[in-house]
Amino acid sequence: MSGIATTEDPIAIFEAWLAEATASEPNDPNAVCLATATPEGLPSARMVLLKGVDRRGFVFYTNLESRKGTELAANPNAALCFHWKSLQRSVRVEGPVEPVSAAEADAYFASRARTSRLGAWASKQSRPLESRFALEKAVAEYGLRYAVGEIPRPPHWSGFRVLPRRIELWRDMPFRLHERRLFHREGEGWRMEMLYP
Repeated sequence: MSGIATTEDPIAIFEAWLAEATASEPNDPNAVCLATATPEGLPSARMVLLKGVDRRGFVFYTNLESRKGTELAANPNAALCFHWKSLQRSVRVEGPVEPVSAAEADAYFASRARTSRLGAWASKQSRPLESRFALEKAVAEYGLRYAVGEIPRPPHWSGFRVLPRRIELWRDMPFRLHERRLFHREGEGWRMEMLYP
């Protein structure tokens, strides 16, 4: 295979780029397009918010009964695409997914705004909604149920970690001769190759 072993860490580079995006992007620098597929291989994509990144991978949270949740349960592979217009950079990540631990999900859920926690109980995410009133009524009912004390994490709400096998770092360059560096996971390290733009 082409490419060279490298001491460069694409996750560390991603974290630096995300920090720059946080300073320059007007809204949601952690927004990312998440692509999943059905068991038959039909693709679907949507925007989610990245809620964590570390050596293990990239974390987001969702209703497990949503379309993305059921697709990932059936076909536990995903792709992410970040695009930061103000920086003229993008990052693509591909790999299998695994559920986050219950402790991780509990900790993140507890950090969310109270209204967001109520919404996680009330929303039947991705399923047909008969009316806006039905959603608002469900939020109000859960608000009464959990009027006092903490709101527990619903059993149908948790997170996934994308375990990167491939990470592509893209930078805009003059005359559309963009820089593309593709990192392949090899054991604990990475192998990098340059791609034509």
